[in-house]
Amino acid sequence: MIKIAFFGASGKMGRRLVALASADSSFQIVAAIDAPGRPELGRDAGEVAGVGAVGVPITSDLPTDVAPDVLVDFSSAHAFETSIGLCLERRIPLVYATTGLSAEQSAKLEAAANEIPILRSPSMSPAVNLTMKLAQIAARALKDADADVEILERHHRYKVDAPSGTALKFGALIAEEMGIDSFRDGRGGKVGARPHNEIAYHAIRVGDNPGEHTIVFGMLGETLELTVRSSNRDAYAKGALAAAKFLASSAPGRLYDMTDVLEL
Repeated sequence: MIKIAFFGASGKMGRRLVALASADSSFQIVAAIDAPGRPELGRDAGEVAGVGAVGVPITSDLPTDVAPDVLVDFSSAHAFETSIGLCLERRIPLVYATTGLSAEQSAKLEAAANEIPILRSPSMSPAVNLTMKLAQIAARALKDADADVEILERHHRYKVDAPSGTALKFGALIAEEMGIDSFRDGRGGKVGARPHNEIAYHAIRVGDNPGEHTIVFGMLGETLELTVRSSNRDAYAKGALAAAKFLASSAPGRLYDMTDVLEL
């Protein structure tokens, strides 16, 4: 049984992680952590998640007598230093599922992967990661087909970063395959004819949309679109738990991602 801890346990994703892990016999929830000042502190994590008591209170730090096999961080980039510092100090494998890191923070995460097992992905959804693989295949095939590439993404009104980390990852993978080195965040005004050697991102924020991405490869005479969408947050939570199972038995030395979990 894998002893699992959650960082950001009282957030929307944290609650779903607690709920799904409590129903999975592979896991024993041993800690549920969130920021100081959260109103849920001291309450049972399972009750906060709506699945009944699991015997683990939400705390602002990892108890000294608790030794998780893996920690899943689905909080925010603001808590990065806290979670990475905790995992390095206590030698805990880390599934880092939060987007919005700075270049400096990303470099620090990659360096830490030489000391402890770390898996990072801008999206924990298995379907999203499979679509990324399909996008790479399409980009490789269309490299010399005069294809324009646009990436559209929709998320809920509360998302704080745009474009999404997932959209940026799609763009990076496609750019590498097609040799594109120019990127645009939306359009406005008289921008002129579209340069061919660029990828444009378009971010939409509406309601409670948990995530939707469309990759458009537009040629003269035909268009290819790849779309992946989620109807709730469970896809991301299930993917993160699959990543936790993978990481609990992995060694440090490189930064893992969901392609390792899905064997893509």
